[in-house]
Amino acid sequence: MRIVFAGTPEFAVPALQAIYEAYGEALVAVVTQPDRPQGRKGILTPPPVKEEAERLGVPVLQFSRIRDNAAELAALHADLMVTCAYGQILTQEVLDLFPMGVWNIHASLLPAYRGAAPIARALIGGERETGVTIMKTELGLDTGDMLLAAKTPIYDSDDCGTLEERLSRMAAECITEALERIGRGGVVLQKQGEGSTCKKVERTEVDFSRTAREVSCLIRGLSPSPFAFARVGDLTLNFWFAEEIPCDADVPAGTVVAASAKEGLIIKCGEGAVSVTELQPAGGRRMSARDFCNGRKLQKGDRFDQPVL
Repeated sequence: MRIVFAGTPEFAVPALQAIYEAYGEALVAVVTQPDRPQGRKGILTPPPVKEEAERLGVPVLQFSRIRDNAAELAALHADLMVTCAYGQILTQEVLDLFPMGVWNIHASLLPAYRGAAPIARALIGGERETGVTIMKTELGLDTGDMLLAAKTPIYDSDDCGTLEERLSRMAAECITEALERIGRGGVVLQKQGEGSTCKKVERTEVDFSRTAREVSCLIRGLSPSPFAFARVGDLTLNFWFAEEIPCDADVPAGTVVAASAKEGLIIKCGEGAVSVTELQPAGGRRMSARDFCNGRKLQKGDRFDQPVL
């Protein structure tokens, strides 16, 4: 069974490693996105999948548009392709190159959260569990028949970074099991029902009139990037982590209920409050909320989106 792997970000690296460990030279090529400029200096940087493939000694193909390179893929004479956060849409011509199919690793429990940013969206949506699904790719957006799925709880201590890391490890386990089943033949697939589609996430300003759970889920879902933020006077804060707590203070949403080295930063929400544990002032460094409040930049009674007098 000759295999091609297509992936780009760090999330896809454990799956690549697992396939290589299980199949060795049967992994005939890795397809990934072109190198991109990164950082303020615009240094041309290879994708994490490319770096790992080169370390493993697997040939790497980088296509600006995979649909324009079907002939190069056909020359590999591969039986199947595995995709994991590759970042390009496959055409029917590309799908038809692999007689044993193209199989996608998707970081949600399909049919929920098809499309981009399923990990962040599951957190933002307040889900209590998520997982990884292995599906056979078709032209629709993550609508193909499912081979297997694995679940994990979403903990209150999770942010997008920790959840992504856990799902990445699960993806590696799932794809090796899936390839074993496919290799044996006679796989049974399950059709998807009606589902939901999610879009990419963007840096978002916090609306403290929402419930504490909604605010906490937004902050955790956008951390460590691209961040949920809020403004108080001329100060802009990016939030790394916040947890919901009960609060019966009779003050408007967005009001600072506590801001001290002892209590940290507590902000009233439409229902309850959030205790911000880590934050980053715009242009500053990441720090604990307690250290930030120790500098007396905020005081009890200040209100986000309101001038600090």
